[in-house]
Amino acid sequence: MKDLKDFDISFIGLKDGVHQFDYEIGQQFFDFFKYDEFYNSNVQVNLTFLKKPTMFELNFICNGWVEVDCDLTSERFQQPISANIDLIVKFGEQYNDENEELLIIPHSEYKINVAQFIYEAIVLNVPLKRVHPGIKDGTLQSEVLEKLKEFEIVSEEEIEEEEDTAREIDPRWNKLKEYTNSKK
Repeated sequence: MKDLKDFDISFIGLKDGVHQFDYEIGQQFFDFFKYDEFYNSNVQVNLTFLKKPTMFELNFICNGWVEVDCDLTSERFQQPISANIDLIVKFGEQYNDENEELLIIPHSEYKINVAQFIYEAIVLNVPLKRVHPGIKDGTLQSEVLEKLKEFEIVSEEEIEEEEDTAREIDPRWNKLKEYTNSKK
C-alpha cells in the first residue's frame, strides 16, 4: 500500500442516495500510520455513505480482529474488533474536525478520504488492558502465568483458614464453643 488513495471517495460523481463501500484492513494499513502495537490484523469495514444535497451521513461498521500482546503474559492473541461509528459531513468555509461526530469540509472539496476515520475506529475499539482470553477461562499454559501465580498475593483470612484446616482442633475447644453458642 503506497498511499491511502483506495480510501478516497469522490462524491462529485455520486448521485444522491445510499452507496456502499467495503474495505479489508490488513497490517499494511497500520504500517502506513506507523502504528506498531498490532502484529497482524483482519478487519472488514462496511461503509454506508448516504449522499444528500447539502451533507453526507457515513456509517462505519468494523468487524474482525487485531493481533496484540497480552498485558499480563506478553502472549500474542487475536483481540476481537467490533465498532460502529457514525459521522456527518457538512460543507463550510474551512476544514474543521474538532467534533468527533461532525466533519466540516470546504465547499471546494470534491472527495473525502475515510482512512483516518477507519484507523481511529479500530484503534479506539481495542481495550486499554489487553488480557488473553485463555487467562480468563483458565486454558492458557504459560511460564509467565505460572510465575505470576507464585507471586500472587494471598489475604490474611485465606492464610488463617489454611492454617485452621491444617491443624486438628482440640476436642476440648469444640465443647467450649458448644457451651458459648448455647448461651447466646
